[in-house]
Amino acid sequence: MSKLIDAKGKNCPIPVILAKKEIEGGESAFVVEVDNQTAVRNLEKLAGSRGFTAATEEKDGAYRVSFSKNGEACCCVEAEEKGGSWVVFAGRDVLGSGDDELGANLIKMYFYTIAQENELPSAILFMNGGVRLPVFNEQVVEHLRDMQNRGVEILVCGTCLNFFGIADKLQIGTVSNMFDITQRMLYADKVVSL
Repeated sequence: MSKLIDAKGKNCPIPVILAKKEIEGGESAFVVEVDNQTAVRNLEKLAGSRGFTAATEEKDGAYRVSFSKNGEACCCVEAEEKGGSWVVFAGRDVLGSGDDELGANLIKMYFYTIAQENELPSAILFMNGGVRLPVFNEQVVEHLRDMQNRGVEILVCGTCLNFFGIADKLQIGTVSNMFDITQRMLYADKVVSL
């Protein structure tokens, strides 16, 4: 009998991350149970990219996505060459534009997602409104703490903290300056700007 992962009620990308952990742990057959079509599509896409087949069954609003190794060559991301060092630049406390409530949820999920990866950024840089994240956002602070413990450098603009009057409330990271932050960006192979 295949292992069952209950991911019902879990927001994107948690079902995919749970499935990815099973694959990386060497599982060749398992089932992920979810409750929405978006999760199903994302799981099916993951299966195909990792050399698995995915069979989906729906019953009473719940979906069971069964993963099984199909023996084909894996074309997964880990098999591709990595692009070297990378940094994340957060200039806002939300992700994207359009709706700030949605953006606040998305930025939490972004930091959760990158914290689950094996290939972490070399640094995460906070400026302007982004400095609110390592001060006020407990979920982001938790993910940052995990990444910092794994060697990620977290630099937070001191001028920005002072401007917002929150310098004494910083929970994680090192108070930094424009020179240090721009140096991390300049010497990284890739900068991901949020």
